[in-house]
Amino acid sequence: MSTENITAAAPVTLTAGAVAELKKLIDQQELGPDFGLRLGVEGGGCSGMSYILGFDTKKDGDSEYEIEGIRVFMNKAHGMYLAGMEVDFKNGLDARGFTFNNPNATSTCGCGSSFSA
Repeated sequence: MSTENITAAAPVTLTAGAVAELKKLIDQQELGPDFGLRLGVEGGGCSGMSYILGFDTKKDGDSEYEIEGIRVFMNKAHGMYLAGMEVDFKNGLDARGFTFNNPNATSTCGCGSSFSA
């Protein structure tokens, strides 16, 4: 992996639980070295914006970061909505999945799948 285009400090954090789950998923899906985690936002949901979380390759307009050995891609325009956000992974009896703690979210919908900033 070339580090020439990696930005020094990521605007988001991944908890140890999120890192462990992401590394497990990367291994299970046998993703090549060009793939990384895409974090972003898109219009939708009852509060206006929804999170993007998935594996992808770097696109034009992306910033690239490395967090605990995981390549992270974010569209530069999404940074203002995601700065300071923490991504966690919950694996309990009552809930299992990735969660987002975003200090920029001024409100969230009742179902928790969208937010406004």
